[in-house]
Amino acid sequence: MISLPIEIKQRQTTNPNLGVFEIEGLHPNYGITIGNTLRRVLLSSIEGAAVTAIKIKGVPHEFSEINGVLESVLDIVLNVKTLRVKLFNNEPQTLVLSVKGEKEIFASDFDKNPSVEIQNKDLKIATLTDKKAEFEMELTIEKGTGYRTQEEAKNEKTPIGTILVDSAFSPVTRVKIDTEDMRLKGRVDYNRLIIEIETDGSITPKDALEEATNILAQHFAWISDELSGKDKAKNTESDDIVITEEFNTDTKVEELPIPKRVINCLVENNIKTLGKLLKQKEANVQCFEGLGDKSFNELKEFLNNQGLSLK
Repeated sequence: MISLPIEIKQRQTTNPNLGVFEIEGLHPNYGITIGNTLRRVLLSSIEGAAVTAIKIKGVPHEFSEINGVLESVLDIVLNVKTLRVKLFNNEPQTLVLSVKGEKEIFASDFDKNPSVEIQNKDLKIATLTDKKAEFEMELTIEKGTGYRTQEEAKNEKTPIGTILVDSAFSPVTRVKIDTEDMRLKGRVDYNRLIIEIETDGSITPKDALEEATNILAQHFAWISDELSGKDKAKNTESDDIVITEEFNTDTKVEELPIPKRVINCLVENNIKTLGKLLKQKEANVQCFEGLGDKSFNELKEFLNNQGLSLK
């Protein structure tokens, strides 16, 4: 039998955005197996926020020039793409910048938005070279995972004058893994996995590692449940589920009186009937991509009103 690790500990660092974790007692060769898997998820699947669109007053496209501004629009776009932010809700937010006079412009000059926290306020955005110069800009901030190109973001509703940008959503900026042999159970080939995680400050390294682990655990649990035939074995449980006269286990989620955005999210996660929804664990549904806290609470409220609940 493959033994489980015996301990995980975090080293002390002077940088709050840098975390170094040691997982000891891994079965031989499991250090690389688990380390590589966690590294991929940490870099690709942790939700973060990024700038997705830029609008500058009087600028039709990124190849324009702005009177009284030292940098080109393309330079400004490149600067803005490195802005690191934390978003406190699931709806897109706007950051507004309005500056006049001869001065350097930094990220700290954006108007306050209670839903957005700028991590690198010392980031230089542009330089105004004329006392009569005026510079107005709006940024769209959205949540997401991984990396999205401007081509993927294009749609018919994009307003004229809006500059779409490539967006790196991941709050994890660097992950390094290493393994060492250690003595355990009379053997010297057990593994110690060392994971070094650096973030942009919008999430702690510890929380990022915990989130990555939960993502993997949920996927493995789903595969295990499917292969073990738990869903088939539970088909007989439908008689035990109390359904109102209006709904039954075969009712399609599209027919439920819940917001359209909730329905779309359920369908995208392969939940097509009320019966299948009721077989889901609450923690798993809450982690569905695109289902924010507000939508999840609306779904729970509907189920509660029907005398139903998730597992």
